[in-house]
Amino acid sequence: MTPITRDQFDDVMMPNYAPGKIIPVRGAGSHVWDQAGREYVDFAGGIAVNVLGHAHPALVEALTTQGQALWHLSNVMTNEPAIELARKLTELTFADKVFFCSSGAEANEAALKLARRHAFVHFGPDKHEIISTLGSFHGRTLFTVSVGGQAKYKEGFEPTPGGISHVPFNDLEALRGQISARTAAVILEPIQGEGGVTPATQAYLEGARQLCDEHNALLIFDEVQCGVGRTGKMYAYQQFGVIPDILSSAKALGGGFPIGAMLCTDAVAPSLAFGTHGSTYGGNPLACAVSLAVLDELTKPSVLDNVTHKAERFRAGLAAINAQFGLFQEVRGMGLLIGIELTPQWHGRAKDIVGAALEEGLMMLVAGPNVLRFAPSLIIPDADIDKGLAHLTAAIANLTGH
Repeated sequence: MTPITRDQFDDVMMPNYAPGKIIPVRGAGSHVWDQAGREYVDFAGGIAVNVLGHAHPALVEALTTQGQALWHLSNVMTNEPAIELARKLTELTFADKVFFCSSGAEANEAALKLARRHAFVHFGPDKHEIISTLGSFHGRTLFTVSVGGQAKYKEGFEPTPGGISHVPFNDLEALRGQISARTAAVILEPIQGEGGVTPATQAYLEGARQLCDEHNALLIFDEVQCGVGRTGKMYAYQQFGVIPDILSSAKALGGGFPIGAMLCTDAVAPSLAFGTHGSTYGGNPLACAVSLAVLDELTKPSVLDNVTHKAERFRAGLAAINAQFGLFQEVRGMGLLIGIELTPQWHGRAKDIVGAALEEGLMMLVAGPNVLRFAPSLIIPDADIDKGLAHLTAAIANLTGH
C-alpha cells in the first residue's frame, strides 16, 4: 500500500479545507501523535468536541459494545440508546422533547425550521422573521449560513433565504428596535465561539428572553460549541439562569462521534408534527450509546466542578505569558472555552501563532484572525495544561525573537 502523505490531501480532497501539515494517527487523553511519532498536547479538542480527550475508555467501551449489537435502523424504527439518551437530556435540562441528527448545523436547521413552523401554525405566514446577531456562527447549510452573522460565509451562495436580520451582539437596544410582531424567533449563542469567544452579558440574555415573551417569539440558544460541560455547567444557559424555548447541541455531545440534538419544550414540540422534518442518521444507536457514556462521565461528582479550577490554571498561565511578551489584549470566555484577543499590532496574526505552536508540539485554534482559542478536554491533567502553555511560550518567543 502506498504510504499516505499530507500532499495527497490536495490531490484527492476538495480545496475548501487547508489542514495542518501533520497527519495525526493516534490520540490518548490530551495527547496526539503524528505519523512520525511526534507527540502534541491538544488544546483544540477537535474544535470543542473531544470533551473527554482522545480514546476515553468509557467511550471506547460504549462504542465497542453497541457496535457488536446494533448499528443502524433509521427513523422508521426507534432504539433503546436513543430513548435513553433523550430521557437523560430532558432530565439534565429544561427540555421536554429531543430531536436527534448528526451535526450542529443540522441541529440549528431543525431549531430554525421548528421556530418558523411554530409561528406558522399559531400565528400565520406573516410571522416568519428570524433575528440573529453579527459575528454569530450557526452552521454551513444554506439556511444556517444565512442566519449566521458573518458575511464571508455567504459570499457566492446568494440568493440566501429571506426574512433574516442581524443586530449587534450584546446590544439589547438594537434587539429591541428590531423585534416585532413578525418575529418568529431570536437565535443567540450564549458565548459566540467562531465570532471571537465572546460571552453574552446577563442583562442581554435576560432582556432577550423578555422581548421574545412580549412579542410571542421563540428564543433559541445555539449551544453547539459552549454546551455539554464546557462552561462548568451542563449547558451555558444554566450559568445565566435564562431558559430558552429551543436549544441546539452537538460537538461535545458525542465526545468525537458525530451527533446533534435539538431540545425544546412541550409548548413548541407539537409544531414539528409527523412528516415535517427528519434525519436518516438521527438517533443512530452507535452515536447515542457513545453520547450516553459522555453524559455519564460528565455527571460524575467533581468533573464539572473541576472545569473552573482548570480554567483558572489556564488563565494564570496566560497572564504569566502576557507579562513576558505583552501580546494579549484580553483573555475572555467561560470555563474551558477560552479566547485570547491579540493586541492591535498582532491583529491578523493569530494563525501565525497557531502554526508556531504546532511546531513546538501544541495543537490550538483561532477564532477569527485576531483571537486564539482553547477548547481542550474538560479532564485535561494540570500537568498537560502546564506543558502546553510552555509550548505556547516557546512558540511566541520564536515569533517575537525574545
